[in-house]
Amino acid sequence: MRARAWALIPVVAAILPLGAAAPAQAADTDVVVMTRNLYLGADVAEALSLIPDMSAAAQSLWDQVAATDFTARVPLLAQEAADAKPAVIGIQEATRWECTPSATQGTTVVYDFTTQFLAATAEAGTPYVLASAGGATAENPSFTIPAIPLVTKVTDPETFQPLFGSDTAYCGFTIGDALAVRADLAGSVLAAGTVEYGRSTPIVPLLLDVVRGYAWADVAMDGTPVRFVTTHLEAVWSAGSVPAAADQARQLVDGLAGVSMPLVVMGDFNSDPRDPRTPGDNPGGQPESSDACPAQSGRDATCSAYWTMASSGYTDAGPDATDPRNLTWGASALLAGPDLERLPAAQRMGNPWGMTDRLDYVWTRNGVTATSASLVGNEWPVEGATWACTTTAQLDNADAAARALDTGVPSSGACLPTDHAGVVAALAVPSSSARDAALVDRSGVNWGRVIAIAVLVGVVVLLVAGIRSLRRRRRRRRESAHQEP
Repeated sequence: MRARAWALIPVVAAILPLGAAAPAQAADTDVVVMTRNLYLGADVAEALSLIPDMSAAAQSLWDQVAATDFTARVPLLAQEAADAKPAVIGIQEATRWECTPSATQGTTVVYDFTTQFLAATAEAGTPYVLASAGGATAENPSFTIPAIPLVTKVTDPETFQPLFGSDTAYCGFTIGDALAVRADLAGSVLAAGTVEYGRSTPIVPLLLDVVRGYAWADVAMDGTPVRFVTTHLEAVWSAGSVPAAADQARQLVDGLAGVSMPLVVMGDFNSDPRDPRTPGDNPGGQPESSDACPAQSGRDATCSAYWTMASSGYTDAGPDATDPRNLTWGASALLAGPDLERLPAAQRMGNPWGMTDRLDYVWTRNGVTATSASLVGNEWPVEGATWACTTTAQLDNADAAARALDTGVPSSGACLPTDHAGVVAALAVPSSSARDAALVDRSGVNWGRVIAIAVLVGVVVLLVAGIRSLRRRRRRRRESAHQEP
C-alpha cells in the first residue's frame, strides 16, 4: 500500500496546477470554557447535624448565608469571567433563597445567585445570559428545601424588617445547575434543556430527597455545533455502598453515549482520582474503601465518578488532577481562607493554600482537545481576589490561617468568592456539521415527596388557623366578661 501511494505522487503533481496545494482540512475552532461552583453559602452538613430541630438547622444555614454575603462576593466571580472571557460557563450551586413571613403569604426571593451573577457580569464588562432556545433553558433546579411555616423559622431583623416588617421569616432554598453563554453567543444556541439522574439521595425520608441532574446546550461555535453539559454530582455517601456520585456518573455517560458531535462536560463531580481511599488521612470526608468499594489502585471505576468518566472515552482537560497544587476544594464554610481543621493535611499533601481534594473538572470527547487549562480561585490570600468579610468567626479563621501559611499578604477579613476553585480550559474543537437530536429528560416527579410536603404544609396551616381561632375565642370571652355588669 505504501508503494502505491508513493507512485501516485507524480500523477497528482501533473494534475494540480503549478504551485497549487492540496485541499486543507478545516481548522479547529478555539473555545474557552469555565466551570464554577458559586457555593450556596452554607455548610449543609452542619445544618443536617441539627435535625430534627428544623428551626435550629434553618437558622444555622441562614446565619452562614448572611456571613458569606453573595452580594459582596459576586463581583469577584463576575470579574473572573470578564478576565477569562469563556464562551460558556458551567455553573453549579445556582441557588435561590426564598422566605415568607407567615403561612398565609407567598414566598419572596431574597437572593437569586444566578440572576445576581449574570447582572454582575454585565457590570464587569463581559455580559452572560442563560443558554436558551425553543422555549427551553439550560437551568436545572436540582432540589429544594422549602420554606415551611413554623418549621424553617429564622431570625434576621436587618434583612426581614425592610421586606416583611418583622424580625423573623420562614426560609428555604432551591439549588441547581445552569449553563451561561457569553451574550454575543446568545443567538448561537441551537437547543437547550435539562436531564435528571435516576438515583437520588434521601436525607430526611420523603421531605428531603436530594435529586441531581445536568443542564445542557448545543451552541454553534464558528458554525460547528458543540454540546456543552454542566453537572453537580452528589457529595453524600454511605459506608459500604457505591457512592451516589459514581452511579450518577454512569447515568451521565449512558445518557450521552449516543452523542457524536463535539462534547464538553464540566462541573463539580465530588470525586478525586484517589477515591475511594483507605481510611485515614481523608480530611475532606471523601468516599472510603469497603467490601463494596475497594481502595483506589489506579483506574478502578467501580466506585469512582472520576474514573468512570476517564474510562468512558472522556479526557480530563486538566490541569493535572494528580498534582496536589491543582486541588480545588478545602476552603472554610465561611470562606475566610482554608478550613483550619483541614489545613495541616493540605500542607502535608503539598497544597500550600489549604485545598485537600480535586472535585472540579472539564471533560472532553469526540475530537475536542485541550490546549491549556488553569485554575482560578485556588490560592489564598490574593490581593484583589478577596472580599472584606466581617464576622468574628471569619476574622478569627482568616487570621489563624494566615499565621499558619505565613504568606506575608494582608489577610484579616479576606474572604474567598466561593469555597471551590474553578477550572478554565482552552479547547480546540474540530470543524464539523454533525448535530445530534436533543436530549430527553425521562425523569419523573417524586409524588411521595410532593404529597408529604403538601400534607406537612396543610397540617401547619390548619395548626396556625386553629391557634388563631383559639386566640379569637379567648379574646371574645375576655371582652364579654368585661361587658357584664
